[in-house]
Amino acid sequence: MRIALAAFVAVAAVSAASAQEFSAEQRAACKSDYDQFCKGTMPGGGRVLACLSKNNDKLSAACKKVVADAKK
Repeated sequence: MRIALAAFVAVAAVSAASAQEFSAEQRAACKSDYDQFCKGTMPGGGRVLACLSKNNDKLSAACKKVVADAKK
């Protein structure tokens, strides 16, 4: 029973980490770009990154770096 509980907790922690696509610092770097180009984009599933990538040529330098780093 303990092993099953430990496995569940580990999977839940990995899932939560995967769901958080950007750190607070990364979100701050791209906030104005998100507001300008991707405001209607629902977060999750890589949608925000895809929208920012689509508008890459219009992004601020800081946000371009976040997008480039996220693609690695």
